[in-house]
Amino acid sequence: MTIRAFSRTLAALLLTSISGAACAVEVQTAEVVAELPEAVGNIGFTPDNRVIYSHHPFFSPAVRVAELDADRRSGRPFPNLAWNTPRKDNDHYLDSVLGLRGDAQGVIWMLDMGTRSGITPKLVGWNTRTDRLERIYHIPSPASRPESQLNDFAIDAAHGAFYIADEGIGPGGDGTQAALVVVDMRTGASRRLLEGHASVLPEDVPIAPDGRELRVPAGDGKPVRLRVGADGIALDRRAEWLYFGPLNGGWLYRVRTADLLDSTLSARELGQRVERYARKPNNGGLSIDDEGNLYLTEVEQRAVGVIAASDRQYRRLAAHPDLIWPDGVSHSPDGWLYVSAAQLSEVPIFNNGKALHKPPYYIFRFKPLARGRLGN
Repeated sequence: MTIRAFSRTLAALLLTSISGAACAVEVQTAEVVAELPEAVGNIGFTPDNRVIYSHHPFFSPAVRVAELDADRRSGRPFPNLAWNTPRKDNDHYLDSVLGLRGDAQGVIWMLDMGTRSGITPKLVGWNTRTDRLERIYHIPSPASRPESQLNDFAIDAAHGAFYIADEGIGPGGDGTQAALVVVDMRTGASRRLLEGHASVLPEDVPIAPDGRELRVPAGDGKPVRLRVGADGIALDRRAEWLYFGPLNGGWLYRVRTADLLDSTLSARELGQRVERYARKPNNGGLSIDDEGNLYLTEVEQRAVGVIAASDRQYRRLAAHPDLIWPDGVSHSPDGWLYVSAAQLSEVPIFNNGKALHKPPYYIFRFKPLARGRLGN
């Protein structure tokens, strides 16, 4: 079967109804809202519905973060060109950004992994109401490691903290040092937690979009299975539970924020308080609505699914034939869920040196089961 024929078959399978034990969910056809010349990573919003997005750092984009233009076919550097231009005298620029979130005060928080230039990772907050820098939180060692890839984060305004997922696949990393990182908004102090715990480590299962297992060169140059640790991360409305899990793996986990913030707990004690929450497919992005329903991007199936709070069962919710490697998923102020299609599975390293990715790169939207908040 040709790739084109396989895609048609896949699309037909995706756009069906998926029945669960407790209810049936009709699979929506995701709606295209933007067609862009470069791959999109994550998406954030201001309270007045400005759309801010990262260009996926895998492609080493010149503009790291952009704001969507009215034509929905282009974007301009966010917050400005200077912040997207590297310099040598300081680190007041965006180096390698994937995760970004907007909060209720109009601040866009951007997680700079620092992996492109080897600078210290940091969270940069830009206030869109005053058009000024809000604050920078640096995340130095030992909270971050040379192998870190600080992928995504959740904002906990109630407790004054950020929770960050570290995939552990930065330079030289193979996912075995994945972890969570907590940053104190008041003091700027950061702590590395749960490193080595099953909840953040990738399972030895393949990532196989369209049936093609993704493999990467090991240190000896031979191909090995791509294994990605803690990836998706989401915080519930009451800031009581943090949900997270590795990209490779069949379980989503959760832990109480009170336990994450309790610095008196030993690593073992904290690990014992982590709960397995629900079964899941291999997923990248993660979001949550105000009723506790969790939304996961199915990187292998051109789809986004939901784990309903009512029964903790995974069901597919939205799909599209062009939703290739769905990445960041975020709630907009007007009640939609937005999701990017980064096309990571189509790059040469995964396809015998052949580049299958090509513009346009899409942003989609679909209706969630319930409304969610900014930053989720």
